[in-house]
Amino acid sequence: MIPVAIVGAAGYAGAELTRLILGHPSFELKAVTSAADEGKRVSDLYPALAGCDLVYTAHDAATVAKSAQVAFLAVPHTAAMAMAPVLLEAGLTVIDCSADFRLRDPDLFTAWYAEPHTAPELLAEAVYGLPELWRESLPGARLVACPGCYPTATLLAAAPAIRGGAVISSRIIVDAISGVSGAGRALSAATHFVNATESVSAYKVASHRHTPEIAQGLGDLGLTSPSVVFTPHLAPLDRGLLATVYLEADTALSAEDAHALYAGAYAGEPFITVCEPGVQPATAHVRGSNRAHIGVALDAPSHTLVVTCAIDNLVKGTSGQAIQCANLALGLDETAGLTAPVPVV
Repeated sequence: MIPVAIVGAAGYAGAELTRLILGHPSFELKAVTSAADEGKRVSDLYPALAGCDLVYTAHDAATVAKSAQVAFLAVPHTAAMAMAPVLLEAGLTVIDCSADFRLRDPDLFTAWYAEPHTAPELLAEAVYGLPELWRESLPGARLVACPGCYPTATLLAAAPAIRGGAVISSRIIVDAISGVSGAGRALSAATHFVNATESVSAYKVASHRHTPEIAQGLGDLGLTSPSVVFTPHLAPLDRGLLATVYLEADTALSAEDAHALYAGAYAGEPFITVCEPGVQPATAHVRGSNRAHIGVALDAPSHTLVVTCAIDNLVKGTSGQAIQCANLALGLDETAGLTAPVPVV
């Protein structure tokens, strides 16, 4: 068994990591840390994880390094860049769920996150962990930067069209809806029940921090000078994310061709389902799973390819994808610990 630690294990992403790692056939959870819940048992904070008697300890890179071979960092931005160098120096594989190593340009990170990057020397080594698109870069990786939930759904929705040469404009429009858990466990007025329930609202319009990450990914897929219009929305869901991506398509592209392009691109992918023509995905269909469901439609009058992608923001959008990346980095079965059936209602 491979000893594993989760830094920031008491947040929603960290709790999902805990749940999944406890059921992993090759991982043994040895340490969980939390600044806010130090001293509490996992099963006391999350009764759904009854049977896990681990106690949250303080964030301490040196202590984590002694207890594990793999460290998952489920912490806010800037915290990961402070810990990663120590963990890597100790020989650990680091799977970072924060934004600290996603953007390759440290100046771009500073511009969007209003903090200087304190470990820029690691950016070139960090592997962007979206397996379905860049799987070949993951085996043997020491530092994996797991994508954000919005970029994950957006890039999966856009990739086949871009790689298949069906897109004729660098301008991409993304409308995306996320459940409240995407905002994290910290209290805020926006996620207060009274404010969030029975209401859908756009937020951080033209200013969301995932915008440059989406643009970087689109460029890596082959889109020249991508221009991204990204509008996120908060919906009264506890979890789930639906991204609708609009791409200007070649006039020769038919709806049948578009669907065949996506079905062929994702054939054999263990966690991706391309819906049948005329069928659209729903967040309920992927709840609790590491799956992505994709719907493909063509608006013929405007030559617009409309692609929807549903994921669970806490699993394929964070924790499940992190485990998928760790599996690949360590030479394990990519699907290990991620194939258990999930509730259907």
